Amino acid sequence: MTATWRLIIDGAGDGAWNMAVDRAMLHAHESADVPPTLRLYGWERPTVSLGRFQKVGDVDLEVCAAEGIGVCRRPTGGRGVLHDDEITYSIVAGVRDGLPRGVSASYRVLCSALVEAYREIGVQADLTPRPRGDRGAGACYLHATAADLSLGAAKLSGSAQVWSGASCLQHGSFVISRDAAREARAFRLGEEGADALDRQTDTISGVLGARPGDVDLIDAVLRGMGRGLDATLTLGTLSASESQEAEQTADAFHIARPSA
Repeated sequence: MTATWRLIIDGAGDGAWNMAVDRAMLHAHESADVPPTLRLYGWERPTVSLGRFQKVGDVDLEVCAAEGIGVCRRPTGGRGVLHDDEITYSIVAGVRDGLPRGVSASYRVLCSALVEAYREIGVQADLTPRPRGDRGAGACYLHATAADLSLGAAKLSGSAQVWSGASCLQHGSFVISRDAAREARAFRLGEEGADALDRQTDTISGVLGARPGDVDLIDAVLRGMGRGLDATLTLGTLSASESQEAEQTADAFHIARPSA
């Protein structure tokens, strides 16, 4: 039976604010105050998000300051991601919505919806069949797991999760284009790391041979995600309590923000 989900489409936001909103949605869902939700959003500046338990030393704060890159902390785990030319998604859902409990099982369900979205875009993505890459790298895109999407040997998309009670937050990126050299500088990877990012990853523009229009891309993501989640997506907004929590907690996700 097709379920009704809330859809939130936000513009470009500050990194710490984006993370605070995602966690506020998780808490609201856990309290049964909101329905399952798909949120799409962007970033007002290039921003590194570090995993919940990741060392700040994995990112070069001086390089980030010099290049106008913000740094924030995610409520989810995993390695660092440089968010720039992308559409970021977050999903909040739980056991009462039919999501299987547990990280592995829920990843399979939610990432299958991402596969449908990529195929609507025109990219024949698949779930990564087995882990590969540099397990010790601070940069997410140098390592692929079963929670990620790939095109052949190239990683397309990474996702991260956190559970609160019987509710789950998963978020990740639809990467349109990548500046591998800047990403390597931000994560202290050197020329070898930049080359590895070029070899081991791909982007939507790279696969399609051209940059899709933002509206067309969002429409394709919504068609694919709606089908993959078996959901009717109904446009909505944050509740007053979600907005209030995000405002009160955003500073906790802040690590560094360029002055200009």
